[in-house]
Amino acid sequence: MSTHSAPATDRDAAPPGGTHRHLGLALAVIAAAQLMVVLDGTITNIALPSIQTDLDVSAANLAWIVNSYALAFGGLLLLGGKSGDLFGRRRMFRIGIAIFTLASLLGGLAPNEGMLISARVLQGVGAAIAAPTALSLIATTFPEGKPRNKAMGVYAGMAGLGSTVGLLLGGVLTDYLDWRWVFFVNIPIGLAVLAGTTVLAEGARNPGRLDIPGAVTGTGGLLALVYGIMRGGSHGWTDGLTLGSFAAAVVLLVAFLALQTTVKNPMLPLRLFRNRSRSGSYGTMLFLGAGMFATFYFLTLYMQQILRYSPVKTGFAYLPFSFGMALAAATGSRLIAKLPPRAIAGPGLLVGAAGMFWFSTLKVDSSYATHLMPAMFVTSLGLGLSFVPMTLGAVSGVEHRDTGIASALLNTAQQVGGALGLAVLSTISASAADDRLPQAANTFYQAIAMKNWPLVRKAAEALTHGYTTAFTVAAVFFLGGLLITVTAVNAKKQVHREEEVPVHAV
Repeated sequence: MSTHSAPATDRDAAPPGGTHRHLGLALAVIAAAQLMVVLDGTITNIALPSIQTDLDVSAANLAWIVNSYALAFGGLLLLGGKSGDLFGRRRMFRIGIAIFTLASLLGGLAPNEGMLISARVLQGVGAAIAAPTALSLIATTFPEGKPRNKAMGVYAGMAGLGSTVGLLLGGVLTDYLDWRWVFFVNIPIGLAVLAGTTVLAEGARNPGRLDIPGAVTGTGGLLALVYGIMRGGSHGWTDGLTLGSFAAAVVLLVAFLALQTTVKNPMLPLRLFRNRSRSGSYGTMLFLGAGMFATFYFLTLYMQQILRYSPVKTGFAYLPFSFGMALAAATGSRLIAKLPPRAIAGPGLLVGAAGMFWFSTLKVDSSYATHLMPAMFVTSLGLGLSFVPMTLGAVSGVEHRDTGIASALLNTAQQVGGALGLAVLSTISASAADDRLPQAANTFYQAIAMKNWPLVRKAAEALTHGYTTAFTVAAVFFLGGLLITVTAVNAKKQVHREEEVPVHAV
């Protein structure tokens, strides 16, 4: 294996190719890492009641076991992506996976909520380094054309599949072992990924230094924005700390953009946004994240609260979603060589929106076989078809020196979109439910405790109305992504240009 330490130039050729065996191993390593990072965003959701009981976590702090991971992950992605461009993508990928694996061990051993939340923050730091470098390693390891399209298809599939696998695995591990295994399960996967990184190409490192002022203002601005979104969803949008967080986010992000136009080595090269199609891919991914994260959240609540599914039954109920994502991602990776991205993502977003509108018709006694399952499959087909072209569009044509930061921007759009969508839709859902029955969620649990079944039914109907209202708005998010795709994403089909690709062993 050869590595390169010379500075990258604008004329860098396509990345080195490799033998089929080495490329297959490289893809397995990157896919396993992406799966591990993404599933941790959802695997703890189903385990939350068990964690709350075991560690005596307050209701106010319970949400932070999920949110602390998203906060660190979303806020530090740009810094993680840039560090890969400057210090070596394979090196930073290893560091990110090592941090994530260590944090998983600490989380599994946590004796109290403070230690657990701290471990989740550390997991987010590791994920913020590993996720963008994993995507940029595809660009530096796989030749342009069919090999890279296939790798991107698998990566995009993991991005959607990981969330449903997390829900399934979380249910199984919580019911049959212990909630601590939702963290311990990452340790063997992380060690296997670290062992397999020898087949990955390091790629060229870029000259320059880390933009510290840009890192502080950009990361601080994103952290303040994500925190404000999360707090607004739980404490109200007029809460003093919520408004203060948004004000800090505006000041820091404006300062960040001003710095990026003046410093010699900016953390976020604004030249990335000159490509209209690439900017459109980022915008579409923002809406995709907003709709997808909310889908898992509200469907999980619906199945566990309204249909009274156990954690493991809830996990298995998501299997059609996993199958649909895998099928659509595989189909999308083949179509990308024959059709332009918007010809794949556009219909995909339309199908996804149709699935969300189907969810919006759920009742308190809806059937899984005739309502939930087909709606899940339709939605997942649409999302799977959309992820592949948007993932390719984000890094297609990017100079090698910018692959890490371009990848980080894609992940940031998805994470920030997810946080924004979940916060907004949670507020909409709660408001719609409370319009039907004041304090619907509290009333629901109190009625169960008192065994007041008529009131339980009434509260369940109010909560279901809240969830279906959220699904309707989520469908509008997908239609917003469709509008951006149709008007902005104008890239051509991904042609395999074999004559331009130097082939030698990885």
